[in-house]
Amino acid sequence: MSWRSVLATAVVLATCTPSYAEEAFFPLMAWNHAPNDPAVLKRMRECGLTVAGFVEPAALDACRDAGLKAIVSDARTAGYDWAKVDPAVARPRVESLIREVKDHPAVFGYLLRDEPSAAVFPGLAVVADAIRELHPGAWPYINLLPNYADPGQLGTPDYESHLKAFVETCHPPILSYDHYALFDGGGLRPSYFANLESMRRAGLEHQIPFWNIILTTSHFNYRESTSADIRFQVYTSLAYGARGIAYFTYFSPAIGNFRMGPIDQFGNETPTWAKLQNVNLQVARLAPTLLKLRSDAVYHFGEVPTGGQAPGEQSLVESIEGPMLVGEFTHEDGSRYVMIVDKSFTESVACRPKFRTPPSKIEQVSPYSGALQSYDGENIWLAPGQGVLLRLTP
Repeated sequence: MSWRSVLATAVVLATCTPSYAEEAFFPLMAWNHAPNDPAVLKRMRECGLTVAGFVEPAALDACRDAGLKAIVSDARTAGYDWAKVDPAVARPRVESLIREVKDHPAVFGYLLRDEPSAAVFPGLAVVADAIRELHPGAWPYINLLPNYADPGQLGTPDYESHLKAFVETCHPPILSYDHYALFDGGGLRPSYFANLESMRRAGLEHQIPFWNIILTTSHFNYRESTSADIRFQVYTSLAYGARGIAYFTYFSPAIGNFRMGPIDQFGNETPTWAKLQNVNLQVARLAPTLLKLRSDAVYHFGEVPTGGQAPGEQSLVESIEGPMLVGEFTHEDGSRYVMIVDKSFTESVACRPKFRTPPSKIEQVSPYSGALQSYDGENIWLAPGQGVLLRLTP
């Protein structure tokens, strides 16, 4: 194909790109306090984000106009000593805020607390219960610790009991957690996939979706994100069935060695911005299909990571070359799908899965148009960290 043909194809895809109103809503959130600035919010939407976290009530109109949902940040839901919440005090405060913003179309949820210990789950439940009663469908936003937190941080002997206590006490409509795993020098935290396993298992058990908060701003001994790093975190989460992704952070904090977030400390876009946009636009094209899939199984080829699973005797994919992750799904119409992810951060691979029962047809959901297309030729190549969503016809 000549470069002119490639350019013509790109122009067709661009002109056929659906508007925000026509797209299936897949949550892609900037994990930051977002300003009440229409230009900044519009640019966030252009980056492919769909949720602004977190905004003051006064910014909701600007979020709506930019095409963003929002997590509301207000002391009436977030400003408590969570160890001793008085329901008689908390309920009228929550009711006051909800009365003010409930009917606003941009409201997706209300910020309560980030990374709480289990010791404060009862206090969080007081506010969360009030939100669920007074604003059905809105998310009382509580984000959980990662599995590398110690028992003193968790407030429980281990991570699984932490998750269990949270679900039983706070009754969340969505599970969210953060896990920062990409280190200077190229290392991956060994517990990364075990955390995905835990969240997927808890989500399926309680029939609630989960979100993963992934790293886009370097700090401490975490590395500056490459395109492969962002693809890897997003696509591995999707292969595990995640129904939302948040990015820590969108705006680079002006402290310590925080650097190279999508927006730097001076308000300028960094190279990370374009990397993030590219992946977000891919997810937007896959979203109409992703949102109709039920996660059935997840397994690894090559070295099986700590907490991960090898393919079983009933796995759709029998073998594949390279360090690959496979997520199996069933579509609401009964058809089967697999998402295959190249787990390498440095090497592209030709993705040629051998299926236990060969399908009569394999089609790829294009990450550039969302349409089904033939899975052959150049389409079988995956970049480092890239995933491919395949529809299997028996």
